[in-house]
Amino acid sequence: MKIPLSSPDITQAEIDAVVAVLRNGRLSLGKKLEEFERAFAGYVGVPHAAAVSSGTAALHLAIRALGIREGDEVILPSFTFIAAANALRYERATPVFIDIDLNSLNLDPNRVEEAITPRTRAILVVHTFGVPAEMNPILEIARRRGLLVIEDACEALGAESGGKKTGTFGDAGVFGFYPNKQITAAEGGMVVTENAEITARIRSLRNHGRSVSGTGSEHGELGYNYRLSELHCALGIEQLKRVESILQQRESVALRYHQWLHKFPALQLPLQEIPGGRISWFVYVVRLPRGTTAKQREELMCRLALRGIETGRYFVPIHQQRAYDDVPVRMPLTVTESLASRMLALPFFNSITHSQLDEVCGALEESLR
Repeated sequence: MKIPLSSPDITQAEIDAVVAVLRNGRLSLGKKLEEFERAFAGYVGVPHAAAVSSGTAALHLAIRALGIREGDEVILPSFTFIAAANALRYERATPVFIDIDLNSLNLDPNRVEEAITPRTRAILVVHTFGVPAEMNPILEIARRRGLLVIEDACEALGAESGGKKTGTFGDAGVFGFYPNKQITAAEGGMVVTENAEITARIRSLRNHGRSVSGTGSEHGELGYNYRLSELHCALGIEQLKRVESILQQRESVALRYHQWLHKFPALQLPLQEIPGGRISWFVYVVRLPRGTTAKQREELMCRLALRGIETGRYFVPIHQQRAYDDVPVRMPLTVTESLASRMLALPFFNSITHSQLDEVCGALEESLR
């Protein structure tokens, strides 16, 4: 594609940092891992962080470390990336899908209470597209009903609500560093928490259940190979150093899209700001005109692809995917299903030029006609 959907922003500083790790010979479980964890915890504002191999691994280990197990139910949106539900099923927990808010696209707090049963153990909140979810009512329900709260902030690094960063409200928060994220480590994830015991257990689980303080032959429980290499950590450290400038760049790109596309009344644009909070721009997703079918969206995407412009579908609801045919839907997901076929992600990355963005908007206008 001439204009890709996303593109990582890698500078010479990142390249030099990775090369330096290759030269020093310590490629795993070294000082860069510790440095990345400390720096990340400091940035989001929590005492503890544990780096793992992916955002999905972060979700899985947070769920396991919090004691969610077979037979437990966890409430979450269906309008999100499938990893959120997959991580629950790794532990044989049951995903319970509820609808989303029409404006924020986040889990609707008004639908949480009706989804709670005696088997409900937790609420998994996703900060969709970098827009902070409405945490106060969710936390109030969780406290009153004795539920855990896990935040999937993989798309929301740096987002804030009430002066507090996403990922720090619940019992554990998770982040991802895939190349399309605000900062990348090529791969990787992070679990953040106020709880030192949870962090210690995650650090053990990521390394085959090995005792953190013991020898290499001591394994206290079944664990996983979810380690994050020193190379990934070195890249992540350098990216994190300029995270604020990256977020500002992405905000500028979103603003230019707004300025270009607001003149098309048939399109509904994403939220530009939220009261008392900060959006961390992960993607730029527009809603196509009401009544647009999935087939019509595919035709539009093909027309744009012929122009060298890559676009994306965000998201195919989890409950509509074949891998989840065996998971019953207990309540209507009206907003989720009405919006899913209309969502279109446009090229969005730090270094997109004004001319590229203008070309995308011009091509979109012609294609819609």
